[in-house]
Amino acid sequence: MQRPRRLIPICGHPRRQRMQLADWLARLETLHPNAIALGLERVRRVRDALGLAPAFPLVTVAGTNGKGSTCAYLEAMLAAAGYRVGLYTSPHLLRYNERVRVAAQAAPDADIVESFAAVERARGGIPLTYFEFGTLAAVWHFQRAGVNAGVLEVGLGGRLDAVNVFDADAAILTTVDLDHMEYLGPDREAIGYEKAGVYRAGRPAICADPAPPSSLLRHAAAIGADLRLAGCDYGYGPGADGWRWHGREAAFADLPLPCLAGAYQLHNAAAAIAALLSLPGKLSVPRRAVEQGLRGARLAGRFQRVAEVPEVYLDVAHNPQAARALAANLAGLPPAGRTLAVAGMLADKDREGVLGAVAPAVDAWFLADLDGARGASAQSLGEILRRLVPGARATLHGHPAHAFAGALEATRAGDRILVFGSFRTVAAVLEAHPEWQFS
Repeated sequence: MQRPRRLIPICGHPRRQRMQLADWLARLETLHPNAIALGLERVRRVRDALGLAPAFPLVTVAGTNGKGSTCAYLEAMLAAAGYRVGLYTSPHLLRYNERVRVAAQAAPDADIVESFAAVERARGGIPLTYFEFGTLAAVWHFQRAGVNAGVLEVGLGGRLDAVNVFDADAAILTTVDLDHMEYLGPDREAIGYEKAGVYRAGRPAICADPAPPSSLLRHAAAIGADLRLAGCDYGYGPGADGWRWHGREAAFADLPLPCLAGAYQLHNAAAAIAALLSLPGKLSVPRRAVEQGLRGARLAGRFQRVAEVPEVYLDVAHNPQAARALAANLAGLPPAGRTLAVAGMLADKDREGVLGAVAPAVDAWFLADLDGARGASAQSLGEILRRLVPGARATLHGHPAHAFAGALEATRAGDRILVFGSFRTVAAVLEAHPEWQFS
């Protein structure tokens, strides 16, 4: 198998520090009886006890899909403009440190441990979830690290997500679709209202969804947000050389195409530009920085090609909207041979919707169990697949790495392998192939 050029391996740390961080992460799992507990009062109390009041400009990113890519563009463009950027994202693929970045570098174990200890001292007996604890710790670290711009990715929803205890100078809502319905509501109207909760009165509120729910529009109007709609207040399209973007503050012709793969990346990059240019009094991001950010943004697991012979693509798509975008990307790059899919999913996801969206592009399936209480079995995926595609060719495996090995063994000239369905599925394959990892 031909490998792409050698990438920078994820940095290691002394065992003592790694174990110390591991102990903290295990402890965080026990501080609240529920893994998810939406609500801001507890988080606000600890925020205030920590004295967290960021003086640097903040951009918050919410949405069903596209958050990670949009955050990557924001980070890269701000860095190119000369800012020391703090970026908080979730979930991570391989190491918790990926969630907390300063100046484009993952925070060292020792810095994360120090921030965890600060939150622990401040919280007293207030219970916090794993995500709530980590959010407060990240912003505490950003303040200590002297960042002068921050990007925060919402974990779930928006209105009641821990990230929303911080008032963003500009907020982006990338897409509104069906996911986490047990927490956010049964339809786009309910979900749109929850996600629009990140908007603030009088501040730029970017909506990149081309068909925003009326609940989002009503909420933005009710609070007096400076709503900026894709296709109305800003827009983008093909150019003579690259692509073009226009908005209230500027118009750019012949921008370089985003370096992240996928047709939807113009959607994400355009939203990032709209947010950054909406804050001329707080941020200065010239065209040069926009171009550098488009060329330099990096993000693992989003239609990421990691090998050439056979071609191997990694994609964390785990809901129907993301799966439809993945299917469109595959259709736009037809292989000479077959497409072999390695899939593993969580049981609480719309497995039928995801598998059904990708199935027309797949010739053979290698289905994997995912461990843990939320993990779905390969057998359950196979049963769903047989209902969707009678006669589908599928083999069952106990681990995503084993499923990938099976797919690799089955490849013929011109075939490609797709790994998708969950962050955990992509992470398991990356762990088995460290040459594909980057820091």
